[in-house]
Amino acid sequence: MARKTAATRKAEIVATTLRLADELGPDRLTTQAVANAVGLTQPAVFRHFPTKQALWLGVAEAIDATMTDAWQAALASRSAPLDRVDLLIRTQLRQIEGNPAIPAILHSRELHTENAELRERFRSLMMRFQGLLRAELIAARDGGLIRGDVDPDDGAILLISLLQGLAIRWALGSRSFALEAEGARLLEAQMKLFRPAAATEKGT
Repeated sequence: MARKTAATRKAEIVATTLRLADELGPDRLTTQAVANAVGLTQPAVFRHFPTKQALWLGVAEAIDATMTDAWQAALASRSAPLDRVDLLIRTQLRQIEGNPAIPAILHSRELHTENAELRERFRSLMMRFQGLLRAELIAARDGGLIRGDVDPDDGAILLISLLQGLAIRWALGSRSFALEAEGARLLEAQMKLFRPAAATEKGT
């Protein structure tokens, strides 16, 4: 069997860390558990990631790259701003369904307290997502698709809060409902509050 390259091994370690973070919880996860699952010794893991903090930064980089690619694909597939908002939200929900540990990692106080660089990486990621939503809401407001008194910054924060609250409810409820479908339903309820009264009455 051919020996795995360093890049392949690092990707395997990161993927295993994400899986175990879901199974065990990010705050309880140890590098020894990762090493055991990958089939390496702990020193071998440290050859790829010198510290536990470095390992979590590797996880953050993988999440960042995956989410960024998914956002870009969503934005490229539609031209109407409200369609793009819908796709961005749905895309993010799919990311969470595909990697259920993401909310726990993003909101782990212990991880972020011990790793300021990790905290900043995730803060930057969420600010970029907020900026994408804000830009689409500005375009929608300029096009008369949402009310003129809707502040795009507030609108973006409300949509992110909807996402975060739904993800927490999904996790606490043992993932007993379809996350994307429930998100689409709640998003439509939120967007009705953004639309002009005439458009809402017409069902547009």
